[in-house]
Amino acid sequence: MLRWILFSFILVMLAACSDQPKPEETFKAYMDDWEQQNFSDMYAHLSESSKNVISEEEFVERYTNIYEDMGTEELEFTYNLPEEEQEYEAEDTPSFEYDASLESLAGTIEFSHAARLVFEEGEEENRWAIDWNSSMIFPEMEEGDTVEVTALFPERGEIFGADGQGLAINGTVNEVGIVPGEMEDEEKLKEGFSEILNMSIEEIDQKLNQSWVGPETFVPLAKVPDDEEERLKAINNLPGGKLIDPGVESRVYPLGEAAAHLTGYMGNITAEELEEHEGYSATDKIGKSGLEKVMEKELRGETGWNISVYNEEGERKEVLAEKAEEDGQDVNLTIAVDVQKAIYEQMKDDSGAAAAIHPTTGEVLALVSTPAYDPNAKTLGLGEETTLNKFNRTFSPGSTFKPITAAIGLESGVIDPAEDMTISGETENVGGHEVTRVEGASSETQVNLRDALVRSDNIYFAREILEIGGDEFLQATKDFGFGEELPVEFPIESSQILNDSSFDSDALLADTGYGQGQVQMSPLHLAMTYTPFVTGGSLIKPSMVAEKEEGQVWHENVMSEETASIIQESLKAVVDNPAGTAHHPDIEGLDLAGKTGTAELKQSQGEEGQENGWFVAWDTETQDLLVSMMIEDAKEGSHTVVPKVKNVFQTIK
Repeated sequence: MLRWILFSFILVMLAACSDQPKPEETFKAYMDDWEQQNFSDMYAHLSESSKNVISEEEFVERYTNIYEDMGTEELEFTYNLPEEEQEYEAEDTPSFEYDASLESLAGTIEFSHAARLVFEEGEEENRWAIDWNSSMIFPEMEEGDTVEVTALFPERGEIFGADGQGLAINGTVNEVGIVPGEMEDEEKLKEGFSEILNMSIEEIDQKLNQSWVGPETFVPLAKVPDDEEERLKAINNLPGGKLIDPGVESRVYPLGEAAAHLTGYMGNITAEELEEHEGYSATDKIGKSGLEKVMEKELRGETGWNISVYNEEGERKEVLAEKAEEDGQDVNLTIAVDVQKAIYEQMKDDSGAAAAIHPTTGEVLALVSTPAYDPNAKTLGLGEETTLNKFNRTFSPGSTFKPITAAIGLESGVIDPAEDMTISGETENVGGHEVTRVEGASSETQVNLRDALVRSDNIYFAREILEIGGDEFLQATKDFGFGEELPVEFPIESSQILNDSSFDSDALLADTGYGQGQVQMSPLHLAMTYTPFVTGGSLIKPSMVAEKEEGQVWHENVMSEETASIIQESLKAVVDNPAGTAHHPDIEGLDLAGKTGTAELKQSQGEEGQENGWFVAWDTETQDLLVSMMIEDAKEGSHTVVPKVKNVFQTIK
């Protein structure tokens, strides 16, 4: 009986011992919660003395802010607990070592530390608790220390033209603002800045009322480029209290309006853009249009990060991790600044688009759209309104398309260049509707291919394309790049022959022969389709980035050398022959070949519509420049454009 009582007592004592809390269990639970970033649950494991040092709200906020600022991912802990069960007294303070690893914005952070536990008696139950202090965030930390995450911003890559001249560079501007305590006439000063900087009084007040602003604080309002002399003069004339700080770093566009749609501009990142792009902050600027947007990834580079521990005095104690910034790449383009500026000067008072290329290498020498805007003012937030980019869009090419019809007709054997076609009168029913001959063509009744190109005879090409046939013509246009994306670094709308896959009427086919109907081409693609006439048959691939191989063929053997020669000689006559549509003005010393076009934009036969004027021409002597220019709503059709293009060649010479 005694033996049985003793045995029962031992069982009760063992059971009682097994119910006692174990420090290993608290430690493991704490580490599990930490790994899952359950900061409130972590706090529950802290000792009462630790809780007296930091409240739950402060604890959770501190861990949350540090981990979010660092961009913490893949937080992992490893540790080894004793294999054999340990016996602990209430006064013991067991300690368990652990190794931590986490991925941050600055790379991997690894550290080793130990968690110390203390025994606490409670009214309902006893427990082992974590004796916490700041070193458990990172071992280098003491009470009062902070963890600071600093972005290391890369230098944005610059964009240069073919001659090394800057198109988009990192320059300096003037920062203008107000010193509140020095304002002589507050109302007049604010009104003046509002008018000069295109800012509202409310916007100015918001800046002046920021929490950090004091009487002697310089409050920046805007940045003004060095060449904005009138604006800077107007600011200087304002009452006292303003300040102009020169030499402030900013993105600068030396060509200004002349290359606005090509370079684009930069602006403050939006909430939508923040969601689309990783690694940006709400205060960053980003490319908004043009090459600044197209090449944002290459130009921006990669932001670096420094994560360090600082003491209460703001001194850095320890670098936890650092990732160096990577500066953006410079981009060297084939754009010739003199050509870009020359074309813009001819077009700046009109609405239109132009492209210039080297016809044997495919180098893109200029891309111009007008009306333009000032990218410097836009980047600096001076209220400048942007305008639509037209050089990356497509338009009806009008008669500049006729050389393509001619080439396809010659290659198919339908067109005999020596054969005369009898055409009487100014209009003729071709394909079921009236086709009108352009002024100057109706005087001829016997018309061969050369005559038709020189005088731009619509009826000739309407008849010939019907002979070629819609299916064969569509197939042949693929060799000229129709139906493909233009293989160039700047995104440009694809040209088309038709809205659908086939011609639905002879009338539409007839109109297509002379570049009307549904034909749509960008100025750059139109320029590229003329390269076979220069190279002897090969369509050259366009290129804008100087480092890339030049002179690559886009489509080989688009036409024979004989066909290319026939058309080239005819297009020389378009300029040289007094009857040619591009003869006037006759400028001595220019050796050009080209084709004019007037695209009529109307919804139905017989109605009046806007006319866009075109001229595509190249220098037959040097063969290093080909210009494709379109002016919208040209009052004199192609006659508006011809002198502009000739002036470009004369300026470049």
